[in-house]
Amino acid sequence: MTELQVLHTIVPILMVASAVLVARFKDLINAVIALAALSLLLALQFYLMHAPDVAMAEAGIGAAITTAIYVIAIRATKRQ
Repeated sequence: MTELQVLHTIVPILMVASAVLVARFKDLINAVIALAALSLLLALQFYLMHAPDVAMAEAGIGAAITTAIYVIAIRATKRQ
């Protein structure tokens, strides 16, 4: 197997693991961090599929802006 084939196998497995972690975490900040990791892995998958423009958009919007909005919203609420 070449390195590219290994990446095409490992990245989707890590994406599924991140998605499971997002659903399982009880602390919202941890879930948002796992969601950011999922978004970065998705951006990597887009890049591996030769769609660099979509990968940059996913990394910029999905990982950066969405994560920042969620963190700001969570910090603005009261924790119990």
